[in-house]
Amino acid sequence: MSDSKASASTASTNDQQGLSAKQKAQITIGALAVMNIVAVVSLRGLPSEAEYGLSSVFYYVFAAIVFLIPVSIVAAELATGWPETGGVFRWVGEAFGPRWAFLAMFMLFIEVTIWFPTVLTFGAVSLAYTGTDQNLDSQLAGNKLFVLAVVLVVYWLATFIAFRGAKAFSRVSQWGGIIGTIIPAIILIVLGFSYFFAGNTPQIQMGWGELLPDFGNFSNVVLAASIFLFYAGMEMNAIHVKEVKNPTRDYPIAVLIAAAGTVVIFVLGTLAIAFVVPQADINLTQSLLTSYNDMFEWAGIGWAGPIVAAMLLLGVLAGVVTWVAGPSSGMLAVAKAGYLPRFWQHTNKHGMGTHILFFQAFVVTGLGFIYVVLPSVQAAYQILSQLTVILYLIMYMLMFASAIYLRYSQPNRPRPYRVPGGDVGMWIVAGVGFLGALMAFSFSFIPPAQIAVGSPAVYVGILVAGAAIMVILPFIIYAFRKPHWRDPSSPFVPFTWQIEHSNPGTVTESSVSTQQLTREAEASGSPLTYSQDSGHGEHAKAAHPPAHVQPSGHEGEHAATTGAAPAPGSTRPRGSGGSTGTGGSTAV
Repeated sequence: MSDSKASASTASTNDQQGLSAKQKAQITIGALAVMNIVAVVSLRGLPSEAEYGLSSVFYYVFAAIVFLIPVSIVAAELATGWPETGGVFRWVGEAFGPRWAFLAMFMLFIEVTIWFPTVLTFGAVSLAYTGTDQNLDSQLAGNKLFVLAVVLVVYWLATFIAFRGAKAFSRVSQWGGIIGTIIPAIILIVLGFSYFFAGNTPQIQMGWGELLPDFGNFSNVVLAASIFLFYAGMEMNAIHVKEVKNPTRDYPIAVLIAAAGTVVIFVLGTLAIAFVVPQADINLTQSLLTSYNDMFEWAGIGWAGPIVAAMLLLGVLAGVVTWVAGPSSGMLAVAKAGYLPRFWQHTNKHGMGTHILFFQAFVVTGLGFIYVVLPSVQAAYQILSQLTVILYLIMYMLMFASAIYLRYSQPNRPRPYRVPGGDVGMWIVAGVGFLGALMAFSFSFIPPAQIAVGSPAVYVGILVAGAAIMVILPFIIYAFRKPHWRDPSSPFVPFTWQIEHSNPGTVTESSVSTQQLTREAEASGSPLTYSQDSGHGEHAKAAHPPAHVQPSGHEGEHAATTGAAPAPGSTRPRGSGGSTGTGGSTAV
């Protein structure tokens, strides 16, 4: 998960709404591929995979096939079929209703909240390595109180900065991604392979047989499961599929190029570390910095170590400032749609959800103290990373299941891009993605053999309890929701089944977009209102429901192009409504 993808989650959607199809610039295959690579690539997790040496190549390729590519392709269909504001919240809600949609959104929000201490740990280590004495730097980076202090100070500072709105920091985040990720990645790969090709003995076993991992050592798999989190975020650019010249042909090509590029960067970066740092000395939080120092010393430019550490720190800080505001803004939009009490909808003059931001900060503060409880900074980093993986994978499993279910519950809904191969193709692609996510989810509870995490029972207990609490909490909140929670000014477009006075998952032959259905309901003179339903949550009501069921096929298409009035009881033509918001799962 890239630190730079937050800027996309908080980008304004007004520009998209104001452009017609002719005005929108076409995105080339290469440009979309680069956008996806930048959204995903991050260097922080490379040391954890360097543990595996050449066998890390297998894990990277395997995770790309069973997770990265399925996420990208499935999200493209969902984002184009339901492009209205909501992202994963809307996709899951269309399939299974708002209860499960709220779970998916809560998983995204809380996963990012738990992720903050891990990325700030990396920032603290980078700060420690800006010194000139490597021994002192290493001791400082391993000091639990130092890391805790940096995590808390930086996060609370970022929170108060976020109160002023995230838009002002989007450019900072973009430059932070270039300076703090892209440039250091190039330096790492070039120096690492220069070290290898100069004839130095690599610190890992070389040979074709080393490409396959040791499946007999089951505890090794847990670190490999973390690769799935590396690939998180590819779905955020799925909304741009409509801006590609030929979506059916060009989008899969762009996804494959991005997947290959991402895998290459991760593989080469991981091997660069493995070439230089002995496997026994790999530290999840420090090995990236020590690798740079060792490479710079070998190249005779030891003075460059603190500079790269400062660049990495800048990348972390720029990403955190924007990320603090991004998911909280998404949760604020969901809250105003009626899924959280009015207390959580409080905003300041900049439109930021102050109470949600404070809650996020208090959770990060509580999680920060895990660094004091666990035996090492490395152990705390690992357990928070695994909890992040677990929660994020729950969201992805819901997304894959929704994509399959919507093929049957809303088969005629306009989808400018469809997963190739019909329903069978969807079952294969989304099914592989779901099973891959489920496998990584299960492995994430296994204590790693390479890291001292204290008592294995405590390690597993923390993960199980943490995941259980985070899953149960949104169901409790949803069960107590009230009609007055909904903000009348909320721009959230109702789900299609709400407008059609149906239930989530009920099969409908309607071929009209949500946006078009909403316009018809409002044009009827009866604005949509919301009421509670004990079985299926909220339903949108209008005194005169829109006539949205018309004959499918060529007659409907003719009616759409000629403007002919639909006959009652007939099926409307297929048509795609314009985007009213981002389709990525990082924004609502």
